[in-house]
Amino acid sequence: MKRDTRPGAEAVAVKGWLSANRWLLARRFTQLSILGLFMLGPWFGIWLVKGNLNASLTLDVLPLTDPYVLLQSLLAGHRPEMVAVSGALIVTAFYLLVGGRTYCAWVCPVNIVTDTAHWLRERLGITGAARLSSTTRYWILAASLLLALFTGALVWEFVNPVSMLHRGLIFGMGLAWLLVLGVFLLDLLVSRRAWCGHLCPVGAFYSLLGVRSLLRVRADQREQCDDCMDCFLVCPEPKVIRPALKGAGKGIGPVITSANCTNCGRCIDVCAKDVFRFGSRFGNRADKPGQTTHQSPGVEALR
Repeated sequence: MKRDTRPGAEAVAVKGWLSANRWLLARRFTQLSILGLFMLGPWFGIWLVKGNLNASLTLDVLPLTDPYVLLQSLLAGHRPEMVAVSGALIVTAFYLLVGGRTYCAWVCPVNIVTDTAHWLRERLGITGAARLSSTTRYWILAASLLLALFTGALVWEFVNPVSMLHRGLIFGMGLAWLLVLGVFLLDLLVSRRAWCGHLCPVGAFYSLLGVRSLLRVRADQREQCDDCMDCFLVCPEPKVIRPALKGAGKGIGPVITSANCTNCGRCIDVCAKDVFRFGSRFGNRADKPGQTTHQSPGVEALR
């Protein structure tokens, strides 16, 4: 019988399918639940949540505002209501604790689209990819803020795939779906994780927000790593893993400290050796100088 070499296959064999996909399933449940709460009003007239991911009011009590949208609004010269400011402060405080790009993996509905494109890309064996710099998203972020400043309008929100997807679900087919399809095809045919990993200014903004966040993925059992490479293959930001996983003897602790980590938990899911877990940024003790860790050619190639 041919051995299944897909990432996570060993974890499924060791831990079972449910345990090897628990964080993926939790993310999908969270994303679809949040989207469903927004859709209850327009579709069924049950207004538990009013608004969208840019600004909302839950149970007519809890305001939530995207701080990125609020910042654009301020630069455009708009004077926001205090409820919008309060909502932005609540959201900012939350992501300062759990990590800004947790939004990308656990809330953003476009993540479902890009993950599906990546899954299909792997199944079809598409390997060609355009070279895109991960810093491009920060240039796009800066451009969106400058456009708001000089035009007096929230220009980015006219083409934001998250906003467009929400409008498409409410009002039906149109330009919104063409834009979402474009993101899907970009990730499928042009480059691996092109949108979320290289271009999206929303992800760029939230990565800056979560630079010092408390919740982190940790590789506390990194000495058990057998260099299977599964964590690197499933991670949407694979460069964030190597320092924590292969930093033994180099003065680097086991905590993934990069702000670009999305806290998606896939590295935890697919690791048959239980190297990774969720924890805090504290206790990031480095191994004693002089200790070394074997590194496979595959890991070296990711340098």
